[in-house]
Amino acid sequence: MYYVGVDVGTGSVRASLVSQKGKIIASSVQETHTWRDIQDHRIFEQSTDDIWSKAGKAVKQCLEISGVAKENVKGVGFDATCSLAVTDLNGDPVVISKGEELGNPGERNIVLWADHRAEKEAEVINATDSVVLKYVGGKMSLEMEIPKILWLKNNMSAERFSNCQFFDLPDWLTYQATRDTSRSKCSLTCKCSYVPNSGWQKEFFEKIGLGDLVKREYAMIGGRRDEDVLCAGMPVGEGLSTKAAEELGLVEGTAVGSAIIDAYAGWLGTVAARYKEEDGTLSKEIPSLEESKHRLAAVAGTSTCHIVQSQEGIFVNGVWGPYKDPIISGWWMNEGGQSSTGQLLHFMLTTHKAYDELVDRGRKEGKDIFVVLDDVLEELRVDRGAESLVELTKDLHLYPDLHGLYSSHASIEGLLTTLVGNRSPIADPRMRGSIIGLELSSSITDLALKYHTTLLAVSLQTRHIIDTLNKAGHSITSIFMSGGQVKNRDLMRMFAEVCRGQSGSAKELQGVVLPDDGGAAVVLGAAMLGRLAFEVEKVKKAGKPFGKDEQAGKLWEIMVEMTPPGTIIRPKAGVKERKLFEAKYKIFLESIEIQKKWRQEMEDATR
Repeated sequence: MYYVGVDVGTGSVRASLVSQKGKIIASSVQETHTWRDIQDHRIFEQSTDDIWSKAGKAVKQCLEISGVAKENVKGVGFDATCSLAVTDLNGDPVVISKGEELGNPGERNIVLWADHRAEKEAEVINATDSVVLKYVGGKMSLEMEIPKILWLKNNMSAERFSNCQFFDLPDWLTYQATRDTSRSKCSLTCKCSYVPNSGWQKEFFEKIGLGDLVKREYAMIGGRRDEDVLCAGMPVGEGLSTKAAEELGLVEGTAVGSAIIDAYAGWLGTVAARYKEEDGTLSKEIPSLEESKHRLAAVAGTSTCHIVQSQEGIFVNGVWGPYKDPIISGWWMNEGGQSSTGQLLHFMLTTHKAYDELVDRGRKEGKDIFVVLDDVLEELRVDRGAESLVELTKDLHLYPDLHGLYSSHASIEGLLTTLVGNRSPIADPRMRGSIIGLELSSSITDLALKYHTTLLAVSLQTRHIIDTLNKAGHSITSIFMSGGQVKNRDLMRMFAEVCRGQSGSAKELQGVVLPDDGGAAVVLGAAMLGRLAFEVEKVKKAGKPFGKDEQAGKLWEIMVEMTPPGTIIRPKAGVKERKLFEAKYKIFLESIEIQKKWRQEMEDATR
């Protein structure tokens, strides 16, 4: 038996055919199209028609590559970016582009997660002091769905707005697959202001100007009673519709699991892993669901998401959540994040005057540029008599929240990305990057030093997030990585050293676990959703009950079976190096307070 996972990222759709044991048999990636407005850099738009078409091509290609018969595919799972998909009441796409066509039938019907048009609407929402803000770290991001829906309400005719229904993109995918409007706990609680234990907040929607949703009993955004909102992987409708089965090349009625947001699929595809030591020794212990609360999932690419779950709801200032039941029934999750990590590294390298020299040297020596940088740093360490690289850069300090617009190949499709200060745990869009310790140098040596300092800054900010989570009540002792940054072993080892914490602490980090395939973790998580949906349907056909209580144990069992062992990188720094890391962290925290102090002094001077 096989399962299909479909991952809809910012610039592509990836489908993978996965075995019962979690082995990826075949994969296919299809690029999707993003529209930009040259007059307004805030605009990012996509098309559900385009995404679904590419999903069909990808799934069919997986079957063709593998030779697996469609009848042997027993379940399908989806994950996607937290983007807003808009259709009419018949499910046909509705234009979300500003202008005369807004609200008409048309292809451009997705407000991408990175779209920042709803800035004013977010300000209105954040001025309400509503209980919904309590569950997003105290402040709602303009990237969430309610600010975007409010923007559409403010810019669309009332008649056209009343004919719309709104989906977080993962839920649209299961709707398109089954024509069942069931929504997921993951999307509704994380991105749509659905409050744990009490659901939709009538006063909130009326106060911000979305009383239309209340009048329609929330049908426009998936109005259901709490017991009808699905936990991850629970079956949606009657499985694949006739039309969707044909479009995906699968069998009608194939089980479809309730979808989740892409970063949460990264959690799903990593945190249940056993792990090997760097010498290849495999741990004998099978991880329990109880152990999961000590494991932070870091989904790291252009930016990074940090996800951890707990048995009780834990409120953490500057960190989204707590969200109830987004994946495991009965468990809560918090989500932190860094706006720019892989993208920051790319910026620091490519904007340096010596970058072309670095590339040229790598070409001449037949080495990757990161290997060249390692060589330069080691040569410099020996020349200067430093015991470690952190000692080599002890007088160079970078604070990483660079702000502004940036276009790079590190961004999928080279998209122009808006960076907005600090996401977690300060949650302050006014934070800016800074660097102290500059020299009059534009050499490749200077580039290597700044590269190492950037790795350190990303790691220090990760520790800041982990420390904040632990002080609030979490108990994180390991990081489970996924995403493109897994390939950078220097960064992974830096995480292990920096996030280790104070010696002797009960919450001292034990290590960083790298997945068997960092790029496959998210789509593997999606396939697990399809597996659970199939298993639930099998139980129900046998006449046995299967509800939320059973979901937790069964999903974790599937995760353990389908997640390949990872490799743990343990901290190895000696006493002196650890002292330097602690000093660097102290300076990192001081730089935040100094920046706030200086900002206030300048505001006072200009008032």
